[in-house]
Amino acid sequence: MDGLMMQSQLTLTGIIHQALGNAPNSEIVSVTADNPGHRCTYRQAFARAGQLASALAELGAVSGDRIGTLAWNDHRHFELYYATSCSGLVCHTINPRLFPEQIGYIIQHAEDRWLFIDPVFVPLVQAMGETLSSVEGIIVLTDRIHMPADLPPGYFCYEELLSSGSSGYQWPDLCEDSAAALCYTSGTTGKPKGVLYSHRAMTLHTYGVLMPDAFAIRHNEAILPIVPMFHVNAWAIPYAAPAVGAKLVLPGPRMGCGQTLSKLIQQESVSIAAGVPTVWLALLKYLRESGETIPSLNRVVVGGSACPWSIMEEFEQKHGVYTHHAWGMTEMSPLGTYNARVAETVPPEEAKNLRLKQGRAGLGVEMRILDPQGSPLPHNGRAFGTLQVRGPWVCERYYRAETSALSADGWFDTGDVATIDPLGYLTITDRTKDVIKSGGEWISSIELENFAMTLDGVAEAAVIGLSHEKWAERPLLVVVPEAGASLTPDTLLGAFQNQFAKWWIPDDCVIADALPHTATGKISKKALRQLFTEHLWPRKETV
Repeated sequence: MDGLMMQSQLTLTGIIHQALGNAPNSEIVSVTADNPGHRCTYRQAFARAGQLASALAELGAVSGDRIGTLAWNDHRHFELYYATSCSGLVCHTINPRLFPEQIGYIIQHAEDRWLFIDPVFVPLVQAMGETLSSVEGIIVLTDRIHMPADLPPGYFCYEELLSSGSSGYQWPDLCEDSAAALCYTSGTTGKPKGVLYSHRAMTLHTYGVLMPDAFAIRHNEAILPIVPMFHVNAWAIPYAAPAVGAKLVLPGPRMGCGQTLSKLIQQESVSIAAGVPTVWLALLKYLRESGETIPSLNRVVVGGSACPWSIMEEFEQKHGVYTHHAWGMTEMSPLGTYNARVAETVPPEEAKNLRLKQGRAGLGVEMRILDPQGSPLPHNGRAFGTLQVRGPWVCERYYRAETSALSADGWFDTGDVATIDPLGYLTITDRTKDVIKSGGEWISSIELENFAMTLDGVAEAAVIGLSHEKWAERPLLVVVPEAGASLTPDTLLGAFQNQFAKWWIPDDCVIADALPHTATGKISKKALRQLFTEHLWPRKETV
């Protein structure tokens, strides 16, 4: 027997109607190359998005066309999100931090018809030249006054294109299963792979982000997404904020600058911000050196990689800011788990242990861990194995792939190694490709890194497994010291004694000036392994 309810479609257009009906005057504040303090309302932004959708139709864009973007977090990129997806086009956000060869491959693989780029990326695109054979035109995200000089034919001004569209655009009725956005993985193993999101998946994912035990954004808040809009849809914040009418603060190209972030938080009374650990290190460093305070900020969300306890502790003790772990991936739209606020009645040491975990799955996401033979492991917080997930916003197959990305029984393999405790808390112990296999036993590089980050004078730390004559692999610790800190390998390695099993403790430590990072801001273990492939182990016996 079927239910007797309306069959309305779950599309991102519903967010436009929700914002215009409930919060038309809420603000979008953004930093752009041509205006460091642009302000507009949701009413104005969605009107401009409609004009842009009209202009794209006049260009000849038809339903399903991929529209590429190479842009930072600002109001024009926000307009593009909705002008494309809600008119039946596909918004294809491209990570400009990738290698040019990867960017070119992604554009061609997606068969983007038009590219919208920030002025700073004009030289990058020009260097690709005729290799971008699918691209019919390139629109520079600025006004006529700030257009780069001497552009060849095929380049257009965004504001002029937008103004050519008609006002009063009527958003079409779309099918919830139609494609809305496309995002490619960073391609750390093999070529980047495209994840094609549907309207239904992205709408349900937005609901999941807004849940009380997730981001829990409210109408009267201001949110600052420091995670880029070209990285997994900025963790859905450009959808979640207008869905509840929250003020949206977009930091533009200076999202890694502690001074810019501090200024925005103070001026716009930001209450919640989201980004990877490196941006929080930059902000905290600036606050320490400047003496500035950020009284409006009450919580930050950290994803991308594990958040060191030192960040959580400094935020809370010095600024009254609570830090939330979140975990996910491109293939999950991206939210998988969220670590909500731990009850104040929980003893401090237990609370610390809980907060260092990646959190619990939200409604709609299921998780399991498997042993090497593919058998399910217990959720006891001790057994660790390959993490698999499933849910309505999880990828079924990659764009243009002929085969499913799922297991025979319908689960997606995340490539992570993890534990799940009896309360459902997930702890990522490693990536499958990064786990250290020493003498037939597994060592978690993440647990060792988290401990290293608690040591005085350590700015960044990474642990990699390197080939070992006797044990197959052994862990190497690589540390970047804070400015002015005096660290020695012996002192650092000595701190691990009595904290871990002897065979877990790294066999050697290297003090480095910097660590290599991927295009998404994570430490690149692949680059580190290549850098230290000829590393010579100290002459000592490991038990």
